Amino acid sequence: MSTQTQVTGTLTVAASAAAKIRALLEAQGKSPAEHALRVGVQAGGCSGLSYLFNLDQPKPTDLLFERDGARVVCDPKSILYLSGSELNYLDSLTGAGFVWQNPNVKGTCGCGTS
Repeated sequence: MSTQTQVTGTLTVAASAAAKIRALLEAQGKSPAEHALRVGVQAGGCSGLSYLFNLDQPKPTDLLFERDGARVVCDPKSILYLSGSELNYLDSLTGAGFVWQNPNVKGTCGCGTS
C-alpha cells in the first residue's frame, strides 16, 4: 500500500505581477487558460539557490495560484522555499522584473536573483 503526502503552501500574486503575466502570455500568443508563469527555486546563484521563472503548462503535481486571470504554478519542492511569499512586478528607472518578498530567505547577495 502506498501513501501519498500532499504538499501545501501559499503564494500571493500582486496585481502588478498578474498584469505582467497576462501581457507576457499575450505577447507570446499563449492562452492564459493553458499556460502559467512557473516559479521555483533551483541550485545555483551566489547564496546557493536562485529563483526560476518561465512560461509553461501546468503539471498535475503543481500547486496553482491565480489572480485576475493570471496563473502561477509551483512544483512541490520549490513551495517549501516559497510558501508565504508575495510575487510582485516592479518597473523602475533601474530595471524591471519579477520580485519576491520571501519571509523564508536566510541570506541574499547583491545581484537580486538568488
